[in-house]
Parts: sequence; C-alpha cells; structure tokens
Amino acid sequence: MSEIDSGSFLPVDFGLIPVAPEGFKSGFVGIVGRPNVGKSTLMNHLVGQKIAITSPVAQTTRNRLRGILTTPEAQIIFVDTPGIHKPQHQLGEVLVKNAQVAMQSVDVLLFVVDSSVAAGKGDRFIADLAHQSSSPVVLGLNKSDQQPETNESLDRSYQELAVDYGWEWAKFSALTGNNLDTLLARLIHHLEPGPYYYPPDLVTDQPERFIMGELIREQILLLTREEVPHSTAIAIDQVVEEPTITRVLATIHVERPSQKGILIGKGGSMLKAIGTAAREQIQKLIAGKVYLELFVKVQPKWRQSRTQLADLGYRVEE
Repeated sequence: MSEIDSGSFLPVDFGLIPVAPEGFKSGFVGIVGRPNVGKSTLMNHLVGQKIAITSPVAQTTRNRLRGILTTPEAQIIFVDTPGIHKPQHQLGEVLVKNAQVAMQSVDVLLFVVDSSVAAGKGDRFIADLAHQSSSPVVLGLNKSDQQPETNESLDRSYQELAVDYGWEWAKFSALTGNNLDTLLARLIHHLEPGPYYYPPDLVTDQPERFIMGELIREQILLLTREEVPHSTAIAIDQVVEEPTITRVLATIHVERPSQKGILIGKGGSMLKAIGTAAREQIQKLIAGKVYLELFVKVQPKWRQSRTQLADLGYRVEE
C-alpha cells in the first residue's frame, strides 16, 4: 500500500510539455463576479470535468482554482475566484482579497454575471474593480437558459455596462453549454502567442487531496442547514492507496458544538448521508473504489483566526 502524495493529480510525465506550434496562444483567464453567478459551473463545463464544487449556496468557492483547457489553437488556464462580496469575518476578507489579487495577475478577465436578473450595485462595484485592471475584460452573461421570454431589458442592463467600459460581451449558459464557443473565441482573441504551460491532457493543477476535501464540503453545502455550510472546513488527514481500494480519512471542522450535532445527525444519519454522497463523487474523481471515514471536530471561531485559517489552507495570495 502507499499513501497518495499531495501532487498526485499531476501526471508522472509533468515535465514533458510539448513545443507549441507557430501561432499557438496561451495565457491565464481570471473568472470574477458576484457569489453564485455560475463561475465554478462554467469552469467545470469548459474543462470537461468536475474540479470546482457547485451548490445553490452563495460563496461556495473559497480558493483560487485553476482549470486548464487545451484546444488545437490555444491553452487557457482559468483561475476561478471566490465571489466578491462584503466580508463578514476574517475568512471573507481573505477570500475577497485573493479574488482582487487574481484580477491583477491574469492576462484576461472574464467578468461573469447572472443575466436572469438585471445588473445591480454589486455588479457595478466589481465592474469598477475590473476596469482598474490592466488586462482586457470580457463580460460574460451567464444563465441565458434561466431568462424569461422577454429578456431585452435584462440584456440591455449589461450591454450598457459593457459599452460604458468598452468591453466585449458574450451571452451563454454554463449549465447547458449553449454559446460557449462564442465565449471561448472572445477569450482566445485577447490572448498573446505563447507556450504550453501544462501538458495538453491536464485539466487542473490542484492536488487530488484538495479536490477530495472540496467534494466533501460540497455535500455539506447541499445537505445541511444554511447556518452550517460556511462554518465548515475540511482537512484530509490520510489517503492510503491499496490494490483494490483507496482509504480516505477526513475531519470536518466546525465552530460550535450545535453545528457538530447537526452534521452528525440523529444516530449519525446526516454524517452517513454526507459520507455516502461524497464517496460516490470521490470514486468518480479517482476512477476506483473508495472507503471514506469522516470525523467532526469543534474548532471555535476558526474563521476569525488567521493562524487557524492558514492551518486549514486559507492564505492571502500575494
């Protein structure tokens, strides 16, 4: 048996990156926007694999995730950032700061909005931040599949925003994939000629352990009450690979004993439901059988402590 290393998501021949043909483009595209506008769903659809968790709960994404799409003409490294919102605690401040740092460190910005509702103050706030970046911006009108039949006024509210800042825009559905080809064409247009940064078959540079933790957190977001999800953090304590099964031990950190009780549930029913659903997703991730054991630990006010945030993997990006 062997314990999986934190870099196991990367292929063994990671160093064997091909030489890009003449005219090949590459670069980093930062995906920014308000919480719950479909940024992670978009990145998952574009790379063709689930690497970022999604849920109806806002502020699902906590870390800058990189998804990699390689086509015959370009390699795009998508940086999915936490939704920009008014922080309510130290964790929120770290998330927003990281999103703002990402806006200044990419080649192109994709500003994603929810086109099923009209542009609001939150969108205009982020638009002002995006305008301060030196990178070109493409405005992405997501959720076209959720628009009412009479959607002219909704589209106009965002098109006016694009005109004000001189941005290109594209309307699409991250859920159905409709019109994503137009969006990709807009993004590739703004990239400069460049090399392969990663092997063509790689879809993310995130370690497998991190993705496992995110899949567990996703089930908590989907199955528990609203007061619990944002108070949880996942630590993957051990991953042991055996010939016929991979054993995963993980700890769910919460802030209050009452949250621990909710997560465990009557007779352990909720923890079992979370574990069963998460195990199914992890099995898809590693294409093999998984044994998942979950523990719950109370760690008071972890979201308010920079030290505890760092211990759980949340650091301010430089």
